Amino acid sequence: MAIENFIYFNGDCRQAVEFYAEVFGLEKPQFMICGDMPGNPDFVGTAEDRAKGLIMYAGLQIKGSTVMFSDAPNGKKVRMDGNVCLTVSCETVEETREIFNKLKDGGRVNLDLQEVFFTKCLGSLTDKFGLNWFVVYYPEAVNR
Repeated sequence: MAIENFIYFNGDCRQAVEFYAEVFGLEKPQFMICGDMPGNPDFVGTAEDRAKGLIMYAGLQIKGSTVMFSDAPNGKKVRMDGNVCLTVSCETVEETREIFNKLKDGGRVNLDLQEVFFTKCLGSLTDKFGLNWFVVYYPEAVNR
């Protein structure tokens, strides 16, 4: 059994998922749209969600882990400044720099790439969608 991530967005899920697919060199993502759901009023997502074309589900395989995404249903707003941070373990320092530099586009660097006591390269950022990331050169973690 694995623990997987499911991340909600405030109406910009499509843009975020397309951005992450580009950052990690993945194929064009597929989306399940709220408007494609049956008209059952008890089903997740309001008529307004369906009309806005909000994303009900998208998933990406990022470096061996499933990350799932959705726009927040039923008009709910989510806070992106919480205590969750995705960590990307990279096989080379060069890969670490490349992914970090792509993710920081339009975002905010919290800790610029640097050597720390346990690795040659580590950085922390909040991307343009408000999601927190650690990007670390940690080849031992890649093969766990």
